[in-house]
Amino acid sequence: MMRLLVAMLAIAGWVTSAAAQNISLLNVSYDPTRELYADFNKAFAAKYKAETGTTVAIKASHGGSGRQARSVIDGLSADVVTLALAYDIDAIADKGLLSKDWQQKLPQNSSPYTSTIVLLVRAGNPKKIKDWDDLVRPDVKVITPNPKTSGGARWNYLAAWGYAAKKYGSEDKAKEFVKNIFKNVPVLDTGARGSTITFVERGVGDVFISWENEAFLAINELGKDKFEIVIPSVSILAEPPVAVIDKVVDKKGTRAAAEAYLNYLYSKEGQDIAGKHYYRPRDPEVAKKYENIFPKLSLLTINDDFGGWRAAQKKHFDDKGVFDEIYSQ
Repeated sequence: MMRLLVAMLAIAGWVTSAAAQNISLLNVSYDPTRELYADFNKAFAAKYKAETGTTVAIKASHGGSGRQARSVIDGLSADVVTLALAYDIDAIADKGLLSKDWQQKLPQNSSPYTSTIVLLVRAGNPKKIKDWDDLVRPDVKVITPNPKTSGGARWNYLAAWGYAAKKYGSEDKAKEFVKNIFKNVPVLDTGARGSTITFVERGVGDVFISWENEAFLAINELGKDKFEIVIPSVSILAEPPVAVIDKVVDKKGTRAAAEAYLNYLYSKEGQDIAGKHYYRPRDPEVAKKYENIFPKLSLLTINDDFGGWRAAQKKHFDDKGVFDEIYSQ
């Protein structure tokens, strides 16, 4: 009997040990990060295995940032989220899945890389698009996703709004300007990658308001002879944030790996992977390596020009906000 008990305990111990050596993480992210995290996940898994002996399998879910946040709120067990804008993680925090001071837990407002918004046009720029003003011309069809579901679309909208507010000097003028842009939008996809497909593969539209990295990806995938990037005179500093979902990692026992995963984004290796995928690295040394790729331009900020994401969301994108007003007319 004793031998049997020892054997059973040994088996139980072996099972526990084996389980401890194999864990899985789920990263719920937004649309244009598919290629970035495909590379980053491989690098992190190899490093974590070498340092801890633990095999970590990382699954990824991508979609419109707002919809992804909604999925986490509704029960999708994300260990970490890497979304397009802070408000989407605020919405998860408001439901108690992580603390409301989540943005103070990692450097640089928990945004390890930045991006901005540019204009992608067809080769030769047949509609002669040079800046935001060209997007309100009646002969120009504009592609952008839906700000109600896409984080990138909210950055697009605010970049255009900020440009018009500065150039024309009033919020009424900015509202009219953005309204006229959306009059030229033939289809609103739910996420940025859907809009990329609409513009690049389906051939719809004359200009695509795009994440900078997504525009570079389109050119690299399909060739410089098919598309070109137009840098607007004013754009916006996009800061995609990351966070650990406390309730999930504490329940699964994956906090150490989840925190190591996000911290690795700030390492030289993580920053370099971000740069290779056309996200602007935060680390000055790594950023210098890519400085010839990223144009310098005037950038609005969400805090200085819009009062932060909670204020911008409530004014522009909540139900009955400005976007609903201009798009329903």
